[in-house]
Amino acid sequence: MTIDFIPIKTDDKHTVLNLFKEAAEKIASMNIDHWQYWKNPPAEKVEWVEEGIRNNEFFFVKSGGELIGMVRILEEDWLYWGEQKDKALYVHSLVVKEEYGGKGVGRDVLEKVENRAKAEGCKYLRLDADSKNHKLCGYYEKQGFKKVGIKEVTLSVSNLYEKEL
Repeated sequence: MTIDFIPIKTDDKHTVLNLFKEAAEKIASMNIDHWQYWKNPPAEKVEWVEEGIRNNEFFFVKSGGELIGMVRILEEDWLYWGEQKDKALYVHSLVVKEEYGGKGVGRDVLEKVENRAKAEGCKYLRLDADSKNHKLCGYYEKQGFKKVGIKEVTLSVSNLYEKEL
């Protein structure tokens, strides 16, 4: 499947929040307590989305013009990783719409971001995953990411993963 990253604009905030809500509902149906705050996001999470859109960090993932998900790509991640000496890209908010799950979209998104990171001379591709979501953590490990730490933030405890490029 060929995918494209389309920058998300301010007018698309509602679609972004709906994608988060749909993901939270799917995760809840699997009896996993992860991202449940996206069902009714607190102001700080809405502001986090708005900031990411303003900074051109959020992208819709499309295939053939069809919206299949989204991803946020950062050049620095102060909240989870703090100051880092090695150049890296950071993946957040990787959401694949339910009807496209299991079709390799997540892998394709990570590969596309990895290729960008390599082209930009990054040493690492990094991301975090809620430590209670064992399935997601295992997925990232299967994609070649290694757990290198744990970070506790206001709404969750996350495992920190990186992939050396």
